[in-house]
Amino acid sequence: MKFSISREQLLQPLQSISGAVEKRQTLPILSHLYINVSDENRLTIIGTDLEVEIKITLPLENKATAGTTTIPARKFLDLSKALNDQSLINVDIKENRATVRSGKSRFTLSTLPADEFPRVDDISEIASVGELSQGTLKKLLQKTQFSMAMQDVRYYLNGLLLELEQNNIRFVATDGHRLAYASYSSEENYGEKKQIIIPRKAVQELLRLLDDSDSLVQLRIGNNHLQASVGDITMTTKLIDGRYPDYNRVIPREGNRTLVVEKNEFSNAISRVSILSNEKYRGIRMSMKEDLVEIHANNPEQEEAEEELSVQYSGEPMEIGFNSAYMVDALAALDNNDVSIYFIDENSSSLIHTQVDQEEYKFVVMPMRL
Repeated sequence: MKFSISREQLLQPLQSISGAVEKRQTLPILSHLYINVSDENRLTIIGTDLEVEIKITLPLENKATAGTTTIPARKFLDLSKALNDQSLINVDIKENRATVRSGKSRFTLSTLPADEFPRVDDISEIASVGELSQGTLKKLLQKTQFSMAMQDVRYYLNGLLLELEQNNIRFVATDGHRLAYASYSSEENYGEKKQIIIPRKAVQELLRLLDDSDSLVQLRIGNNHLQASVGDITMTTKLIDGRYPDYNRVIPREGNRTLVVEKNEFSNAISRVSILSNEKYRGIRMSMKEDLVEIHANNPEQEEAEEELSVQYSGEPMEIGFNSAYMVDALAALDNNDVSIYFIDENSSSLIHTQVDQEEYKFVVMPMRL
């Protein structure tokens, strides 16, 4: 097996695939890349950690010799990075050795048999989405993924819900204390409700692969897998097996108390006050009355912080406590400067709700007792 490829053509794909390669190396083969050169002069590179697989196929300009092998992922990437710009990389596989040449440089790497490399089974497709652009999908993921749980015993919360129903594509994430919801109104009809839970790592890797362009992403949904194709790159992930909670029960109605604030001013004030909040719980209190909001925090060291902001507030005066980081994260996900936050009472969750064209977003923050 033999092929030649320019450093510029190879480096970006290797960096894209590296995120899927097993870092703990529970199996030696998982630290390797699967390399295949076809008779059609196309190079296929695959990396996996048994949960997420990323595959890319590239055309080869120079005549190659077909074959299949595996090559150490980290070493091959580091060598490619270290070579000069505009370098031509020549790879020659003989027996269990890969010789990498570029100019006057020569490196010899150990390989492992390609038949040991684990591959994802073919997906039995139950639904597909082909109308989302990279930019739109990236935005939907960014505005929800921050609310995923981290190593929660309720394993189904450690991922992102993708729901298809009628003309709607929805993404939902919650850790039990906050919730982020994003909906896209589709021109397609997806029929009855279908739900899958995408693991955290797959969400993060997909975000790395997406850009802000208008080029379309193809999503194929199976019973146990999700496959996303972006140009020449295909990412396949196992799904989390579980039943996601009914998020509609968590999203409150728009209450009769409404706070309208300038996003950055409000977020910065919360961040400043939270410096003197309890480091473990990050709790702050917010008192609201007509045209004024007061933000308070204190900690076990008897230190205090207070900020006053001129705002628009309608409804009965109230005081509510919440985790400052959760509110700041929700505000950061918003595009518009003027933000409306809806409250029902001191013991109910607050709601931020925005809708622009085909996209709708809701952010829910549960109250804290302080």
